Amino acid sequence: MSRHSRLQRQVLSLFRELLRAGRGTPGAEARVRAEFRKHACLPRSDVLRIEYLYRRGLRQLELLRAGHAKAMGAFVRLRGPADEPGGAGVPGILADNSHGPGSPHDRTGAAETRSDGR
Repeated sequence: MSRHSRLQRQVLSLFRELLRAGRGTPGAEARVRAEFRKHACLPRSDVLRIEYLYRRGLRQLELLRAGHAKAMGAFVRLRGPADEPGGAGVPGILADNSHGPGSPHDRTGAAETRSDGR
């Protein structure tokens, strides 16, 4: 078996560090393992994507070590009209249903302009 490249060693080290940092955090171990499994099929030649994911993992490691994290969650794609057959939504865009009545944003996500121009 060939030796690991420097980047591969860094990624493996990050994986171990994330698992250690998330020991007392509910859902952390499963989330870390799921993320690494999800991206395990990336080709070795896709160095830019691997480096991006590595830096993202380092930022998440900093957050876990800071002690502010109480649990690790995941962004979940919500089913909406865009996901229905014949829907007019753009595939791959997360649905944002957080704007309720009285929200400063209209349906397009742009801020509304008040009548006094502000």
